Amino acid sequence: MVSNYLVVFATRILILCIFALSFDLLWGCAGIMSFGQSLFFGAAGYGVALAARDFGVTSLLAVLPIGLLVGFAVATLVGSVLLLGRRQASVVFISMGTLTGSYAAERLARGWYYLGGQNGIPSIPPMTIGPYDLAEGVGFYFASLLLLLIVYAACRFVIASQFGLVLAGLRDGEQRLLYFGYRVQHFKLVTFSVGGAIAGLAGGLYTFHEGFAGPGSLGVVLSTQVVLYVLFGGAGTLIGAVIGTTTIETLGFWFSNSYQEVWPIILGLILVIVITLRPAGLISFLLDRREGTDVPVMPPAAKGGCDDPA
Repeated sequence: MVSNYLVVFATRILILCIFALSFDLLWGCAGIMSFGQSLFFGAAGYGVALAARDFGVTSLLAVLPIGLLVGFAVATLVGSVLLLGRRQASVVFISMGTLTGSYAAERLARGWYYLGGQNGIPSIPPMTIGPYDLAEGVGFYFASLLLLLIVYAACRFVIASQFGLVLAGLRDGEQRLLYFGYRVQHFKLVTFSVGGAIAGLAGGLYTFHEGFAGPGSLGVVLSTQVVLYVLFGGAGTLIGAVIGTTTIETLGFWFSNSYQEVWPIILGLILVIVITLRPAGLISFLLDRREGTDVPVMPPAAKGGCDDPA
């Protein structure tokens, strides 16, 4: 019988996979580099934590919309500041803007008494669905798995649609879209907001899974972590985000107990090796097997597609 600890660990991976999908949709599929994705993740986490603490809201059917709406609202606000203007926002401007927002939000949470300050909001009650508690265990695992499948399918549907072609154009030829009269900034804002909503969904789930909302969920460390997930698995493929998250978290689980102090160095070395030998990430191994070749391929973000072998 699978131990409860492994179920809890697997559930955490599933939630982080949803978070990674939000970033891959922005960066891998639309070319929008958000170095502050944890801002939307953490804001939604605090949102559902406050709803649970102050109003007793713990129902899954209420928590999910709250997470989505908070993530969407914060992303829309940040995106409006960064993306809407007379001049097209550069990649560097968006990256630094989101990074600054993430850092500022973490510092604000650490110093705001209403949000629990440094200690965050602890002792959040279990999530419920009807009369049943979705405490850490099999129930929460299957709920997270179902939501991951739904989010993945929704992202797959979006990039296979006409809107997905516009996303590929944003990433590969923004000037061409401008030439044809597309309102590029508005398309970017919509995509940015949707990515924030998905991150918010993951943040709400994560808060109830951990039973705690803390400043770290808003910070730069988590924002950097999700970039590594997508880089490692393969940007612009969606399934690569899932592969990268699962691989890094599993390796961290194995190494952190015995080699906790050197694990960040080990992770850095592994990432350098993978990016050097396989610029497309781990997903390229699956592509090679399917196509019967062993030649490294460029990631979809470089080729002009946003698809995967699934």
